[in-house]
Amino acid sequence: MNFHTRKWVKPEDLNPNGSLFGGSLLRWIDEEAAIYAIVQLGNPRVVTKYISEINFVSSAKQGDIIEMGITATDFGNTSLTMRCEVRNKITRKSILTIDKMVFVNVDEDGNPAPHGKTHIKYIEEQFENEDN
Repeated sequence: MNFHTRKWVKPEDLNPNGSLFGGSLLRWIDEEAAIYAIVQLGNPRVVTKYISEINFVSSAKQGDIIEMGITATDFGNTSLTMRCEVRNKITRKSILTIDKMVFVNVDEDGNPAPHGKTHIKYIEEQFENEDN
């Protein structure tokens, strides 16, 4: 799994205990997964359909840097399933793993639409296709 996105934990991201607020982290994950799905499916209209169990195994504190990794695991007719891992770059501990996140490709009216994709598209492939 590649870890491309990093976030710096700032005071506004903390809960009353002084650690990273889970809601802030989940917002970051949902946004990162949506961006990943948009890039993979080539459509700016995707919606979050499902997120499996989330188990926070460690946390982060102010000043820590967290990294998020997302990878596609399955392509449905209208959906993309991904796996996510978040880790603390400073302590090197895993913060959480989400085994299944499903995003659905939708049309202009918000209805599920086939995307025609079957494999992970890396950024290098996009540039190669633009050159042709």
